[in-house]
Amino acid sequence: MSAVGLQDDEDTFKILIATDIHLGYLEKDPVRGNDTFVTFNEILEHAQKNEVDFVLLGGDLFHENKPSRKTIHTCLESLRKYCMGDRPVQFEVLSDQAVNFQFSKFPWVNYQDENLNISMPIFSIHGNHDDPTGVDALCALDILSCAGLLNHFGRSTSVEKIDISPILLRKGRTKIALYGLGAIPDERLYRMFVNKQVTMLRPKEDEDSWFNLFVIHQNRSKHGATNYIPEQFLDDFINLVVWGHEHECKITPAQNEQQHFYVTQPGSSVVTSLSPGEAVKKHVGLLRVKGKKMKMQRIALETVRTFYMEDVVLADHPELFNPDNPKVIQAIQAFCMEKVEMMLDNAERERLGNPRQPEKPLIRLRVDYTGGFEPFIIHRFSQKFMDRVANPKDIIHFFRHREQKEKNDNDLNFGKLFSRPASEGVTLRVEDLVKQYFQTAEKKVQLSLLTERGMGEAVQEFVDKEEKDAIEELVKFQLEKTQRFLKERHIDAEEVKIDEEVRKFRESRRENTEEEDEEVREAMTRARAQRSKDVVLDSASSDEELMDTGMKASGDSDDDIPTTLSRGRGRGRARGARGQNSTARGSSRRGRAFRSLKPEPSQSASKFFSEDIIDDELDLEESHINLSSKTNQRFSAMSSFSKRGSQSQTSRGVDFESDEDDPFKNTATSRRKK
Repeated sequence: MSAVGLQDDEDTFKILIATDIHLGYLEKDPVRGNDTFVTFNEILEHAQKNEVDFVLLGGDLFHENKPSRKTIHTCLESLRKYCMGDRPVQFEVLSDQAVNFQFSKFPWVNYQDENLNISMPIFSIHGNHDDPTGVDALCALDILSCAGLLNHFGRSTSVEKIDISPILLRKGRTKIALYGLGAIPDERLYRMFVNKQVTMLRPKEDEDSWFNLFVIHQNRSKHGATNYIPEQFLDDFINLVVWGHEHECKITPAQNEQQHFYVTQPGSSVVTSLSPGEAVKKHVGLLRVKGKKMKMQRIALETVRTFYMEDVVLADHPELFNPDNPKVIQAIQAFCMEKVEMMLDNAERERLGNPRQPEKPLIRLRVDYTGGFEPFIIHRFSQKFMDRVANPKDIIHFFRHREQKEKNDNDLNFGKLFSRPASEGVTLRVEDLVKQYFQTAEKKVQLSLLTERGMGEAVQEFVDKEEKDAIEELVKFQLEKTQRFLKERHIDAEEVKIDEEVRKFRESRRENTEEEDEEVREAMTRARAQRSKDVVLDSASSDEELMDTGMKASGDSDDDIPTTLSRGRGRGRARGARGQNSTARGSSRRGRAFRSLKPEPSQSASKFFSEDIIDDELDLEESHINLSSKTNQRFSAMSSFSKRGSQSQTSRGVDFESDEDDPFKNTATSRRKK
């Protein structure tokens, strides 16, 4: 499979491989802010100097899902500088590009665009940091693709079945089938592999003559039962797998003994976490492919900031530290200072032979103070190295291993979860914690309507993608669906029967994982539509403020303009904010925009269940359920919640057949009722 001495000729592909560049990481840090941009330029310099045929990126080109203008601008500068030129591209694309780039408005490889002059194409999949989101499912890579500076491939929107169609490339007599799969939630992709729903399409003619190269961005190491992708899931006809997402550099291809393909893990080009895997020397790879043979050349990155890490266990030095000694803290501090000085000396010696390396290194000393010791004040310790290290606030990390007590198996053992420091690579995902909490919680706080999986996905969207309406929309969606189910079943008014039907309905949804995934997707689509509507409302509110300011500046007398229409709180009262407290009147611009377009009771889900809501228009007789007095009170709140959710959809871009759903209708009536 591998070849020791492949010569550069008309039949040899030269590909520069890199992953996890994370442009924009800590861009506001005065010391480390430009690290990612400098290293990205170095990677492109290596590609240009070696005259590669193309650059292959394995995801996470950007650190943020919504990168800043500075990050986008700097990235465009680098791509335009290194990727454009008169050097001809030596390979051709044989596959149907309308399939390979089906999500682009320009479905062809960028160097074939007659309006562009591309000398070094870049092919990239998206990662979990820069994956497509929003109503239109766009990501930062789509901006670069639209500008003609990058070829974004490997996208898949289906949650049921994935067909991976390769980009077929040919240079001379060498043919490469380039497969790509952008980041997908690991548990979902794991289940799809198990259910045989992932298919890698192969060329019909001479399928054994192709060098099959697969780029993937998933967890390679096991973080949970299904929170990773085993290498055995991949097809055995693959020749080389480029594995992104894992930051530890393992650039040398390693063979999988079961599937017999090779796996290369380039790792990240910037230190994003102070963990042992990040301390490994950073490299990119220069891959040469001729026929079915390949060779990987390691290229060390010179502009990466040096990172030194060391562990200290105080209990291993009884001759130096005695917990009963009143001056033991001073002794520990002096010992740690000596360790840091030694790491700084090593970093300085390494930098002397590399002038391109940043001056201030990253230093991490992890101190295990188990055994009765106490940590010293880190802030004072860090001040002594402010001008010498790039991370003075994170130099020291104290942790200890807690002794586990005998506990009930039904209790959630948080001590076990946090027994190791986070810097050791222990990954605690939000959705896992949500699921674990509800599975081990007491019966009175168990979820009876929602599912743990759906709630976990919504919380993850809220945390990772800043979808502020994700949780609310999921609650609304699942509540409306449950109400429809009960109405269709014509359930009697007895509360026991209602609870039993709700429980059965919830269990059926838990078993049907595909349907539940579809529910979560629908709820997230609603949340993204709501966020897009918020942007429009913010803009409208800004325009109104500018108009009011212009009216005051035009010289009109105060007698002609009522004082309640001037600015700020006064204008809020004129819009119907009468009776609100000062906190509500002085709220954000977004809040004012919502009050001007929707009835006042449109609040969060928790408020509907904590207040008594009276709605004269609500007719529970239409639901065909004769409710008792106790059950009537609960379903009245639920129906009110659903009704207000449907009203809010009008302002979110949902088309209705009737013109009666007017967001301005009954505003005064709702205010009087409240």
